[in-house]
Amino acid sequence: MSDALLDLDAYFERVQYRGGTDAGEDTLRELHLAHTLGVPFENLDVFYGRPVLLDEASLFRKLVGERRGGYCFEMNGLFSLVLRKMGFRVRDLLARVILDDGRCTTRTHQVILVEAGGRRYLADVGFGNDGILAPLLLEERTEQRQFSHTYRLTNHTPLGHLLQKREGDRFHPLYAFTLEECLPDDFLMANHFTATFPGSFFLTMRMCTRPTRDGRVTLTDGRFKVVKGGEVIEKTLADESEFNALAREHFGLDPERIRR
Repeated sequence: MSDALLDLDAYFERVQYRGGTDAGEDTLRELHLAHTLGVPFENLDVFYGRPVLLDEASLFRKLVGERRGGYCFEMNGLFSLVLRKMGFRVRDLLARVILDDGRCTTRTHQVILVEAGGRRYLADVGFGNDGILAPLLLEERTEQRQFSHTYRLTNHTPLGHLLQKREGDRFHPLYAFTLEECLPDDFLMANHFTATFPGSFFLTMRMCTRPTRDGRVTLTDGRFKVVKGGEVIEKTLADESEFNALAREHFGLDPERIRR
């Protein structure tokens, strides 16, 4: 893919970013926030059995040209390419997701290590379950508040760095990662497993979700949930047409067209 095809201005318009373009900390934070708040995490292609392609042209066409969302390999894959083109030093990593029962998955979540202002940050615009909104300083045991959300990184032997989010008076683990740089084929393998393995969560249920500054909006096959300022509003969907209508209204997605 040529540099001309990865059109930064078109990407900036897609995520509604109007800030600076230098490879500095403020740019990284504001661009990360714009992407996280503006592009939904969604697995509709995986659920409908459509291929998930990770080459640059496919990522740009889907997320920017078609104004779709995606899951981690697509969201962070494109974000990594954008950061590189803007002059940031970037390292692509793979993380293990921590499940509710404490078990961890194999390395099936893409994250990014970014250097800016002489410091290292965890960047992740593609975690669909209470993930960070803005880059997180790679500094252990430091509580970092992002609007109504608070995160921290701790050391986990032997899994490396552990990302946690505060839930009430305790911190809940989200995922763990090392700083070992991963190669393109590592992501192809992890993406193939996540998108096709019969036991993959993403094959069992449609999911569209987007964080907000004070909560999150989530749509699944049977439920619509809005978390705002600590309050939760949840409803059961009546039928497929209601799912389609909510997907269009809150995420800019047209499941009927995608399914065809």
